[in-house]
Amino acid sequence: MGEMTSSWALIGLGAFHGINPGMGWLFAVALGLQERRRGAVLSALLPLGIGHALAVAAAIALAVVAGAVMPLQWVRWVVAAILVVFGVSRLFRHRHPSWASMRVSKGGLTLWSFLMASAHGAGLMVVPLFLAMTVPVSHHGMMMHPSTPGTALLATSLHALGYLVITAVVALLVFEKFGVAILRKAWINLDLIWAIALIVTGTVSVFI
Repeated sequence: MGEMTSSWALIGLGAFHGINPGMGWLFAVALGLQERRRGAVLSALLPLGIGHALAVAAAIALAVVAGAVMPLQWVRWVVAAILVVFGVSRLFRHRHPSWASMRVSKGGLTLWSFLMASAHGAGLMVVPLFLAMTVPVSHHGMMMHPSTPGTALLATSLHALGYLVITAVVALLVFEKFGVAILRKAWINLDLIWAIALIVTGTVSVFI
């Protein structure tokens, strides 16, 4: 996969994550409605974005560590297997972390976003694209390229950009124009879509 293609794929995947209400925009809208001001929605966006980016960075960091001790192709298969298992499990289980209250600090909101992204497997979905951007240079095919840290930062940043832009757009549209009633009027089974996306990502990741 070319670097430009991977970059756009990372942004697109971030946008896909941003559309999911369980990834943060619904929380931002709820805060705005609770405080009855747009500023509350906007103030929630950065903590949500940071938490999501940290979840992605954590998944990529684990992949880098794994790639330092095993062949890159093995890492691909392990990540693919985890994604498929994660997706299948979400077909039958839809529980979400529920400890967070509506009144949270910025740090608490960041932690909530990190946990939600991790629980949904959002970070893992980015790893195959990151691996596609990484060039193995050792004779064992391990992920030892000197540009790996920069590539990790680029992948995380591009994904976070796509996520944050879409989260902001959807949150403001729902808060300003549509209201949360749109979730009842235009209901879509996002849990099913998310589970399928995990399975498809895992399946396709071994070929990119």
